Amino acid sequence: MSVRSDYTLHHPRWLRVRVSTYWWLRRGSYLAFILREFSSVFVAWFVVYLLLVVRAVTQGPVSYDELLRWSATPIVLVVNLVTLLFVVYHAVTWFNLAPQAMVVKVGATRVPGFLIALSNYAAWVVVSAALAWLLVS
Repeated sequence: MSVRSDYTLHHPRWLRVRVSTYWWLRRGSYLAFILREFSSVFVAWFVVYLLLVVRAVTQGPVSYDELLRWSATPIVLVVNLVTLLFVVYHAVTWFNLAPQAMVVKVGATRVPGFLIALSNYAAWVVVSAALAWLLVS
């Protein structure tokens, strides 16, 4: 009996199927998952930008005017517009995932998932309306 040199009795070769780098483009659900994960980068940028605004406000009108001038540059406007789209996508997908991530019970009855998602959207609308009212008045 002859034994191949690349095979040992106790360590057989494993079958490894090659996976494309673009495996996530094959299905819409995979693409949605990757976009949701990628949206975290833009959520992080939003936090950094908000901290820059707070810092500029605390340092006075000159610093705030400089930030406004920098914010008006085309590249920052485009990045902030893309950030807005990704943050909204991130929030919507998170609100839609909330019923699977948490179980809410009232007494012994489980609250239906659509009510959990609906309450998240309602809170979003209320907070957005309150912020809009504060900024406009």
